[in-house]
Amino acid sequence: MTTAQRSPGRMSRRGQGGGPTAYDFRRPIKLSREHVRTLQMVFESYARSCGTLFTTRLRVVSNVSLISIEQLNYDEYVAALANPTIIAVVTLDPLPGTVLLEIAQSAVMTAIDHMLGGPGGAQPERPLTEVEMPLLRGLIERMLGELRYGFESMVDLTPKLKEIEYNAQFLRAHAPGDAVVVASFETKIGAEECISTICLPFNTILPVLSRTEAVVLSAAERQERDTSLRNLTAGLSAAPIDVAVRFQPIRMRTDDIVDLRPGDVVPLGHPTSRPLEVTVNDIVFAHAVPGNQGARLACLVVPSPNESPSKESGRP
Repeated sequence: MTTAQRSPGRMSRRGQGGGPTAYDFRRPIKLSREHVRTLQMVFESYARSCGTLFTTRLRVVSNVSLISIEQLNYDEYVAALANPTIIAVVTLDPLPGTVLLEIAQSAVMTAIDHMLGGPGGAQPERPLTEVEMPLLRGLIERMLGELRYGFESMVDLTPKLKEIEYNAQFLRAHAPGDAVVVASFETKIGAEECISTICLPFNTILPVLSRTEAVVLSAAERQERDTSLRNLTAGLSAAPIDVAVRFQPIRMRTDDIVDLRPGDVVPLGHPTSRPLEVTVNDIVFAHAVPGNQGARLACLVVPSPNESPSKESGRP
């Protein structure tokens, strides 16, 4: 898909223009409709939280709304960015890869002006000073906290801000042909409007989306799932299963087995000092010694012979 170059700090919706959009059949989009829907719910939650964050932190009416989710090549994403712009390089531990959080420089300067008690309005295009950079890092770290909250239904992330760049052309975060997922947001800070983006590596986000846990559930669906899990656990706990207590097996020749007659004695070779195995479906889960309880045969569960004396002494 092709994207139009946008002017610094001004809103320019992707694909806006009314003309046809080129489609490369050699590189079909791999995100399924379910994947896009899941990401849409995640990023809409992030956008709402960021809008609230900007309003309370900057003390000016702000709004962030999701516009689109696209799968592009990294060079296509970089070509659509303005120059200069503010790009935060972020890691999402424990997921691999590098995530880019891009905001127009004019919007960043407006946000900093509000944080310093200014009225906003037109801002100069210049690099940030040593005083302004810590303010920006603090704001971005708060935004990354909202991003973690948005993804918590899919995966537990720890976003970390590594560095801040001004020109994406000099940033080699990914190879030019690498597939990325780009979420675009309409960001309004007071009277300032712009498009901000989040760029995630496709190979990083796809495994998370492919898991069954990646399905975002509503509160009612989550409650129903938890109730089903409790009922299933209770049912399995009360289900009867066959338990066997067996001696150590021996090997016999086929003709010896065929010649067996009533009264023949077969030596088992099981040491008298070794406990018997307690099994379920041929899986050993305990050891025991034979005995009886009244007129019925029984066994007494004992520590495994592989356990050390220190562990045995600690058993109740």
